[in-house]
Amino acid sequence: METSIIKIGNSKGLRLSKTILEKYGIKDKVELILEKGHIILKPIASPRENWEKEFKKMNENGDDKLLMSDVFGDENHEEWK
Repeated sequence: METSIIKIGNSKGLRLSKTILEKYGIKDKVELILEKGHIILKPIASPRENWEKEFKKMNENGDDKLLMSDVFGDENHEEWK
């Protein structure tokens, strides 16, 4: 794909189409990687994005149960005082 370098104030930049932005999940920032004669633009992921929505969905589906029983259920906590 060929694209033009455009003037932006005193700098220059690339214009990316809406299709490319959506396809690669590019929001406001990208990581710029310079590698052996190549420039790579990599979307910056938000690792906890949408967690709240997914936790709510898990709760609605009954999937938010503990996977292990209480580890300390039979422990004597008196020795820790």
